[in-house]
Parts: sequence; C-alpha cells; structure tokens
Amino acid sequence: MSRQAAVLEVPALAGTGLRWRLALALMLGSGASALGLQMVWTQQAALWLGHESAAVLAVVAAFFGGLALGALALGGRILRSRRPALWYAGCEAVIGGWSLLLALLMAPAASAMLAAAGPQPSAAWQWAVAFGGCFVLLLPATAAMGATLPAMERVLAPLREGPGARAGWIAALYAGNTFGAVLGVLAVAFWAVPALGLLRSAALCAGLNLLCAALAWTVFDQRAAAPASAGSAAAARPEARRLQWLLAATGLLGIGYEVLAVRVISQVTENTVYTFAMLLAVYLVGSAVGAAAYGRWRRSGPAQDALLRGRLLGALAATCLLGTGALYGAPGLHAAVLAALQGTAGSMAAALVAEAVLALAAFGPPTLVMGALFSHLGTEAGRLGIGFGRSLGINTLGAAAAPLLLGVLAVPALGAKATLLLLAAAYLALAGRAAWSAAWGWVLLCAGLLVALAAPPLRFVQVPEGGRIVQLAEGPMAVVSVVEDAAGVARLRINNRQQEGSSDSLAADARQALLPLLLHPAPRQALFLGLGTGVTAGSAAQDAGLQVRAVELLPEVIDAAGEFGRRVFGQATPPRLQSVAADARRFVRTDGGAYDLIVADNFHPARSGSGALYTVEHFAAVQARLAPGGLFCQWLPLHQLDLPTLRSIVRSFHAVYPGGWMLLATHSLDTPVVGLLARQGGGGFGVAQVQARMAQAALPAAPAAFGLPDAWSVLGSFVAGPAALGAWSAGAPLNTDDHPVVAYAAPRITYAPDSRPAQRLLALLQALDAQPQEVLGSAAPATDAARLAAYWRARDGFLQAGQGVRPSADVRQMLDQVREPLLSVLRTSPDFEPARLPLQRMADALAATDAQAARQLRDELQATWQGR
Repeated sequence: MSRQAAVLEVPALAGTGLRWRLALALMLGSGASALGLQMVWTQQAALWLGHESAAVLAVVAAFFGGLALGALALGGRILRSRRPALWYAGCEAVIGGWSLLLALLMAPAASAMLAAAGPQPSAAWQWAVAFGGCFVLLLPATAAMGATLPAMERVLAPLREGPGARAGWIAALYAGNTFGAVLGVLAVAFWAVPALGLLRSAALCAGLNLLCAALAWTVFDQRAAAPASAGSAAAARPEARRLQWLLAATGLLGIGYEVLAVRVISQVTENTVYTFAMLLAVYLVGSAVGAAAYGRWRRSGPAQDALLRGRLLGALAATCLLGTGALYGAPGLHAAVLAALQGTAGSMAAALVAEAVLALAAFGPPTLVMGALFSHLGTEAGRLGIGFGRSLGINTLGAAAAPLLLGVLAVPALGAKATLLLLAAAYLALAGRAAWSAAWGWVLLCAGLLVALAAPPLRFVQVPEGGRIVQLAEGPMAVVSVVEDAAGVARLRINNRQQEGSSDSLAADARQALLPLLLHPAPRQALFLGLGTGVTAGSAAQDAGLQVRAVELLPEVIDAAGEFGRRVFGQATPPRLQSVAADARRFVRTDGGAYDLIVADNFHPARSGSGALYTVEHFAAVQARLAPGGLFCQWLPLHQLDLPTLRSIVRSFHAVYPGGWMLLATHSLDTPVVGLLARQGGGGFGVAQVQARMAQAALPAAPAAFGLPDAWSVLGSFVAGPAALGAWSAGAPLNTDDHPVVAYAAPRITYAPDSRPAQRLLALLQALDAQPQEVLGSAAPATDAARLAAYWRARDGFLQAGQGVRPSADVRQMLDQVREPLLSVLRTSPDFEPARLPLQRMADALAATDAQAARQLRDELQATWQGR
C-alpha cells in the first residue's frame, strides 16, 4: 500500500504524511467495498432477473444513479459543512449499515419484485421493474457511496497548496478509489463468494466500510473547518454550464463503451462469472492508471485547460475506434493466446489470461484516457467554482443512463458496431475546435466512416464451409442465430455458441420429453423450462392429450424455434405448444398453475445465470407447481459438467426430493445427458403401468421410433434410485441462492477439460448402485426386478464397449470390433435392443457379399433372442 501511495502522491501534497496516506488507504478500502458489493448485488439481482446480462445492466444503472444522487444531493452540504470528516465517517457507516440490512431484506424484496413483474411481463414492464427495483433497493448505500469522495476531498482541502495541487489531489483520490475497486472485484469473484457465499461476502464488504468510518472518525480532525462556497453562482455561468453538460456526456459515453464492449466480447469468451469480473477489473485498472498518470505528470495551467480537454476528447475518439478494431480481432486474438499458453499452462489460468488479454486490447487505451479526462474535467470544474461533489454527481448521472439508453435500446435497434461508432463520433464532436482545426480530427472522421461503410457487423457467428446464416437477431441480452451447414442441418447459436439440439437431432431431443412423459400415467398439463430449438417441447406437444407451455428467457430464441418447428414438425409452432417469453425462476414462483409434468432443459451450468436454475430454492419452487402425482425432470449436460459439480447439483436436488431418481437420456458417449426425476407423493413405476401408458399415448409416431420400443427401454434408462443418489452426493456442498457453488465451480471444466465426457459417464455409472426395487417399488415381482437389473448391466456393458470403437465404412472391420461385445451384451439381456439393431443392420449389409457369414450372425442373434 505504501508503494502505491507513493506512486499516486504529487509534489504539492508531499509532507502531509500519515493523514494523506490514510486518506488514500480509506479510498482504497471504500472502493474495494463498493465494487465488491456491486458484484454481490449483481449476482443477487440475477436470481430474480433471470440473466446475468440483465442484472449487470440494471445494477450498473442503479449503482451510478445512486452515486449521482448522493453526490448531487449531499455534495453542496458537505462543501458548506464545518465537519467534513463527520460526513465521511457517516457515509461509510450508512453504506456498511444498509449493506448489512440489505442482507436481511434482499430475499423478501426480490419476492416483491418478482410479484410486481408477474409471470409474463412485457419487455417494457420487465425492464422498468428491473431498473426501478434495483435503484430503490440499493439507493441508501449507493447515495452514501456517491458522497464519500466529495467528503474526503473536503477533509483534505486544508492540505492543498500550490497551483497544481487540485489536479494532482483529485486524480490521486480518484485513482486510489478505483484501484481499490479493482481489488474488490477480484477478491469477491475469485475468493469471497466461492468460499463464503453472497451474504457473508456482503457482510465482509460492509465490515470494511464500518472500519473506514471508525478510522476516519478517530484520525481525522473533528474540529470546525472553514466552510467553502458551494459555487452555485459560478456554476450558472455559460462556460460552467457547458462543462457540466460535458461531464454528463462523458459519463454516458464512458460507461456506454464498457457495456458495448462487454457485450461483444461475450460472444468470444466463455461468459462465466469470472469473465465479467476480469473485464471489469481491466476497465477499472485502465481508469485508475489514467487518473494517476494525469495527477503525476499534468503541469499545465488554466490557460491550457481547453486545449488539453480537446486533445483528451480527441484521444478518446481515436482509442474507441482502435478498441472497436480490436473487437473485430477478438476471436483470433483469443485463439492465439490460448495456443501460445497451451504448452506451458493449458489450464483455467491460461483461459483467464486469454480473456484478460481481450479485455486489455478493448479497454486498455480508452480507459487510460477516460481516467485522465475525468480528472481534468474535475480540475476545470473546481476552477470555475463547481464543487467536486457536483462534478462527480453529474458525471455519474450520465453514466447511470448508459445501460438503458445504449444496452437496452440502442444495441437492438442499431447493432453493436453502429452504436460503438456513434460513441467515437460523439467524443470527436465534443472535442470541438481542437479536432476540426487539426488534421487528426479529419483523419479520425474518415477512419470512422471507412469502418461504418466497409466493416461487417460486430457479430461473431461461425458458419461452416458451404453453410449459411438462416436467421439472426441481436437482442438486448444476446445475439441469437440459426446456422445451416452444407448438408442442410440447422443449429441454434446464442452468442456464437452451439446449443444442444439441431434440426437433425430429433431422436435424442425427443427422448428428453418422452421419457418423463411415458413415466406419468395420464399427464394433461406440462411445463417446459427452456425452449432452445423447441424440438423437445414440440415432441411432447405431439401427444394429443397434452397441453404444453414452454418458458424461454430470450424472445429471439422463441422466434428462432419457429425455424426448427417448420423443419422438424412441418409447422412453426405445434397446436398444443404455447411459448412464453419469461424467466424460468420467476415464472415458477409467480405462476399459479399446477402441472402434471415439468421438464427443465439441460442448461449449461457455467453460462450466465444458469447455475441459479440448479439451486435448492429453485427446485423447491418447482415442487410447489407440481400437481398431485406430478413428475419433475431436470436434465443435466454431463458433457459440460465435471463430477464434483454434478454431485453438488444432485445433493441440492436430493435435499428437496429425497425420493428422486437419476435417468440417462441417450446412449451417447460424446454428449451424455443425465436427468434427475422426482414424483410428487413418491411411488415406483410398474412395468405393466409403463407398458399401458405407452400403448395409450396419443403420439403420431410410436415411441419405438425414438429407441423406446417397450417398458424395459423406458425403465432401463434409470441409473440410480434415492439411496444411491443420497450416498453418492453426501458431503458435496449445497448449491443455494446464497452460496452459488455451481456458478463458480462449473467453469473449471469449461475452461480446462480434464476428462472426456465418456470417461465421466462411465465413472458415474460405476459409482452409482441402482436397485430395481427403488424404481419398480418394493412389491414388484422378483422376475421383473431381475430382468431390469440385467437390462442395466447390459446397458453399462454396451457403453463400456462403445468407448473403444473406431467408426469404419467397412462392415467387416466394424464387426471385428463390435461383434463379440454386442453379443455378450445381448446374452446378458436380450431386451437391450440398442445392441441388437446395429448387428442386424450389419448382417443385412454383409448378406450382399457373404451370405454365409450373414446367416451365421443372424443365427447368433436369434440364439440370444431365444434366451429372453
């Protein structure tokens, strides 16, 4: 800390000793707490807003709005006060006290805002509740935060001396506060929340505020100080009014650039909780370094203020253009850094370094100039008689408008590229004569026009060779596209990431609907949480006796699902499928319906907001929506999960549904999906009951078309019962709203996979000990139990044999690999059709060239069938 203070110290403040260093330490601690709390509040807001991107926009707007209100409402009073140290200590105490109180109020307040939004709010109402609710909820703390820097400025006013003192003093305080913010972001994201949870992390930050209050009260002089003039008359002069408009505009543009760049980079990075923390930290570091550099090296006087201001604004226009250019190169840069680090690191650390490099390329030069520009504008404002609190308030007021104006409104209407170019053009326009009287201004204008006319949109959509983009929409939270390959197969992408499912994956996607559908004796109402391509929910809606409602957070995904509906079902939306644009967590809490069947999509656990869909609280909310005898099935992408994270999800599920089971959706080794199943009221699944349900299901295609020919194939999908799940998950940390274990643990395997999906699936099956009576019920015939146990052993043997198979077009080569393993599987359980069908197809193919070998293979298959 002392070394940092020495870097920030300017000659005019030298010799003030311990009090000055203490002031910097307090600014460091206050900044760390403020941004740490912002990180915590963003995570908490995401629980009721449903998406971390929405939470970021709402909390950032509320944060800066509160800062602005506090600085503007309290700045003048502090300026006139004879006891500014008391104001500072009081503000820190209010921040700490309200943050502690908010720890108790957050849950009921979130419930109230959920109720206010309702299950299916319009976009305008949802954003109004999001922005307004966050602003009101955080206001006491954020308003006090807005007054801390003006209060500290007033505390240190007697220490200023010399003509350049104000510039260095404002810059140093701002830089110290911002450096503290960096520490707060990194400490909360990488240590506090994963180790302590959200409430304890908030309490830790609140404790830091209370410590700052105690130190300020103890150390700083409490004696009366001469009050300063508020400067209201001076602030009314035309020159002062123009400067205040400039402060507001630069606040809007600076945070706007952050919002837009984060949005574009999210299409390249993994977009986890660590991604946002890394991007924000780099943004803050740049601002702090820029402010510190300005305070140390700026030596010009009042006569040069306007010239320097114009140059800084021109530099911002140039660096924003450079940053926009860097965003175009983000995919290549990200890949290059990962490749360079692969041999030496190849870990989560390497992936985070790659994301930090992207952030540095986009944020580095612009934020350096932003830090210097704010310090310079604050200095100019002081010379014009505008109090520092007013300057800070006006600047943050502009910043508060950026998420709504640019993130929610401008991006969907104009796109990220056009909005970024408008930001650069606005900076250039604000530079005024300094730009238009020099060659560099015209060069920047021409460069911006060239990018506008020649550069493609800032949307990264990977299109395979011979493929095309069928549909693309840029919404306020994500870019959604439908991409078709050369074979005509369409895939859904959200922020350039391939989602599970395509127009060619009906068999696998339909099973995720049919398995729980066939296990319920007579479902009438079904709720699907997550729509995706719509193939899973659409498959359930093919049942003539079932009404299906599907909840999807992104309206753009609902539109894209129509394309898959036309390709797979021949119509955009099946008649009995209703798609609702809403957040799944909010919907199950506020919807009053009761459902026979609830199926939750296999959400990627590391992605923004998805971990909150695997918490104890969410599972309990789903339970409240189940009708008597209703089934809930939560699918989990094992190919995107490590086993420790899966254990946390299973334990969280088991805590709510102690009688639950685990299923296996398909026999895929590359993309294995497991499901957690629970029944309201408990009870097993009899063979006769499932067979009767399969015969009665009003489906246009028989379940056999999806690899479910009989009750054994349905019951054979079970891999564990309640006892096995409880034993396997015992001791794993619960994933709760307060302690989001999954959001912080799941990125490990996303950043640095340590095993193949097939290895994780086989290890899971080996660790789980399924008992037939837990599935069939204790009264099930012993013959049924033995037959089901044999099916499970056959399935496990089939999967074990499959991991060593190398596909070949030569039927003899394939037979050499799979003949004996598959026949062994069928001898274990003749009911296991997935082993029989490939051998039958190979026998048919072999008959054309070697009838005797084909006949021999068919005889062997017949022998296994006779053992049934």
